[in-house]
Amino acid sequence: MRIGFSQDWRSRYFSKRDLIKYLKDDVRIRQFLEKKLRFMGVALLEIERNPGQLKVIIHTSRPGLIIGRAGSGSDELKKEIDRLVKDKTPVRIEIQEYKNPETSANIMAEQIVERIERRMPFRRTMKQALAKIGSHREVKGVKIEIKGRLNGSDIARTEHMEDGLMPLQTLTADIDFAKNTAYTTYGTVGVKVWIYKGNVATKKN
Repeated sequence: MRIGFSQDWRSRYFSKRDLIKYLKDDVRIRQFLEKKLRFMGVALLEIERNPGQLKVIIHTSRPGLIIGRAGSGSDELKKEIDRLVKDKTPVRIEIQEYKNPETSANIMAEQIVERIERRMPFRRTMKQALAKIGSHREVKGVKIEIKGRLNGSDIARTEHMEDGLMPLQTLTADIDFAKNTAYTTYGTVGVKVWIYKGNVATKKN
C-alpha cells in the first residue's frame, strides 16, 4: 500500500500497447536475478524503460561480487537478460552499492535464511539479526518472524522477535519489508523482516 505513496515504484514504465509484454519481461528478469544473485546482498532491484533502452538497477552491499573480475560478471548478466527480453530492447545494467546492509530488510532476511540453511540455531540467528539491525541509528524498530519445522520439530510453528516501534497501520511510516524462504532437510522455513526507519514527509495538495 505504501508504493506510490511513501515509497517509489520498483518498476517504472508505461505503454498502453505493450504493457502486458513489458510486464512479462519484468517478471522474467526479476525471477532470473533473484535466483542468480541469491546470497549476494541484493537490497533492491529496479527496472526502468526509456525509448530504446531497458535499464536494470541492482542495489547491493557486495557490488564487487556481482561485477566480477574486469566486469565479467555484469557482462554475463547482461547477456542473460538480453535473451530474456522478447522485444530485443538494448539492456543496460547499473550496479549501485548499498552502504548500510543492516537497514535493508531484503539483505537481513537473506542472511537469516543463509544461517538457517547452515543449521545454525534459529533463536541465536534471530537475536543476532535483531541486534545488528537495531544498532543502526537510522532504525527506529524491527520485527523478525520465522515459520516452519524449526530445529526439525514434528509440527510447524511460528516464532518472532521485535524491538522498538512498528506502526504498521501508518501509511507515512517508512517500513522496509521482505520475505524469503530457507530450504532445509525438514522442509521450508519462511522468514519475514520488517524495519521501521521513521516517518516520511509527504507533499500536501
